[in-house]
Amino acid sequence: MAPPMSQVPPPLPALRKELRAQKVQRAAEVLVRLQAAMPEAKIELDYQTPLQLLVAVILSAQCTDRRVNLVTPTLFAAFPSAAHYAASTPQKLEQYIGSLGLFRNKAKSLVKLGLALEAEHGGEVPVARASLAALPGVGPKTAGVVSMHLGGDKAFPVDTHVLRLSKRLGFSKHRTPDEVEADLRRLYPPDDWFIAHQLIIWHGRRVCHALSPECHRCVVFELCPRGGVKRTANKP
Repeated sequence: MAPPMSQVPPPLPALRKELRAQKVQRAAEVLVRLQAAMPEAKIELDYQTPLQLLVAVILSAQCTDRRVNLVTPTLFAAFPSAAHYAASTPQKLEQYIGSLGLFRNKAKSLVKLGLALEAEHGGEVPVARASLAALPGVGPKTAGVVSMHLGGDKAFPVDTHVLRLSKRLGFSKHRTPDEVEADLRRLYPPDDWFIAHQLIIWHGRRVCHALSPECHRCVVFELCPRGGVKRTANKP
């Protein structure tokens, strides 16, 4: 005997479309709640010029923004232009950034960056993400962050916080930043990429920590499948 029509599951394409719509709606609600909880969310690196922004983001790799902000005032005063970095040496730059992680590699990158900016862009920082990504020491994430803050290309850069929370929130099952960014760009409309990127980072830094997420004070707990988090930990 055939089951009643109400019990017949929808065709697979229709089911996928319905699940997709539910996911999009949940993602939108996550953004609304995070924005209500953290209306002040913004990049936490201190900068005044495009070059300062680019340098600060490069220095923030595997390092906290707070630590970067401690060294950049002196660094920026000593190296106000791309030409100053180009004319320097890694050894001189190390004296300014020696307290940061990977400082030797970063010092080398900053000299190469200055040379490239002088040779290829007249000493100015390009705004296009592709042009930024082609510079020494600048990866896709850094290029995306700098480009969108300078009014260039819309992007959804994926750092360690965005990567972690995208999995926990069930927004992506992928592991590489490029794949996760592609998933997030499909999930959110382009006009939301900038603020969604920043809000997820803030939530990751303040609540959804890597080892001990504070689920008891999470404003999106009800919307989160908590992928990668032990179910017995931090129950609200």
